Amino acid sequence: MTDPLNSPVVRHSPSTGAASPDVWGIYEPDTGSIQYICADPATKKAALIDVVWNFDPKNYRFSTESIDQVLGIVQDQGLSVEWVLDTHPHADHVMASAHLKERTGAPNAIGALVPEIARIWADLYNLPDAFDPNRDFDHLFKEGETFKIGELDTKVMLSPGHTLGSITYVCGDAAFVHDTLMQPDAGTSRSDFPGGKTTELWDSIQDILALPGDTRLYIGHDYSTKERDEPMWEATVDDHKANNIHVKDGTKREEYIERRQSRDATLSLPDRILAALQINLRGGRLPSSEGDGNHYLKLPVNRFD
Repeated sequence: MTDPLNSPVVRHSPSTGAASPDVWGIYEPDTGSIQYICADPATKKAALIDVVWNFDPKNYRFSTESIDQVLGIVQDQGLSVEWVLDTHPHADHVMASAHLKERTGAPNAIGALVPEIARIWADLYNLPDAFDPNRDFDHLFKEGETFKIGELDTKVMLSPGHTLGSITYVCGDAAFVHDTLMQPDAGTSRSDFPGGKTTELWDSIQDILALPGDTRLYIGHDYSTKERDEPMWEATVDDHKANNIHVKDGTKREEYIERRQSRDATLSLPDRILAALQINLRGGRLPSSEGDGNHYLKLPVNRFD
């Protein structure tokens, strides 16, 4: 019998009507990441959001199973990729942005504050000239900026806390909220990475929960729970307000901050973070090859507790 937590699960959430996208969620089991295809049913134009470039942290080898799977769904559904989007520079997986741009011809984009994140990590890696998001992304979205996916209006919300430059994409009744909320039975995401702030994460979540109650919220990760043994990634604003174990209606800001910070203090760094950010802050590109034709990463020693 297939174990859904160790399988690349795919689910389609159909459009609910006018100004509502079709959404496919694709679960990547090695990192618990959810990748998304957001498509306009009328034009078949689509955006790819937070797609994974597979990375084996034991052998430092890359592969394209997730990229191939996502593009296979695009082809099977007769879609045309209009945007390659990321919500933030991920710490737990390597982004597929550069590969998808090359394979689809679509522009890639991320948030406008990512250069500030790049400066933090350039210092941690002691690589002062390595990262230039303006070079490696075609567009850096600002708070409140709007764009189109096909004929569907899409708005950008700045959602800091997990990182200082995370953004949410709101397309019709679908919002891609990345590492802010988890599923209602799991709560919320961590806020202890460099540049993250629990107070800002609380404020970002309140902005997300101020969206209309029937808005479908699509999260960045799911690791199941003791009571649930299959990955889930969609719930409405009303679901979260009624049931989210960290931020449901009636939760006080101070209680949330204390609970989140206490939990974060017990967490170790993700096993891919020091490799992933060095690549993600280049838009999903490896450093330039050296004289022997191979690529090398630089890892900081004794910089983290």
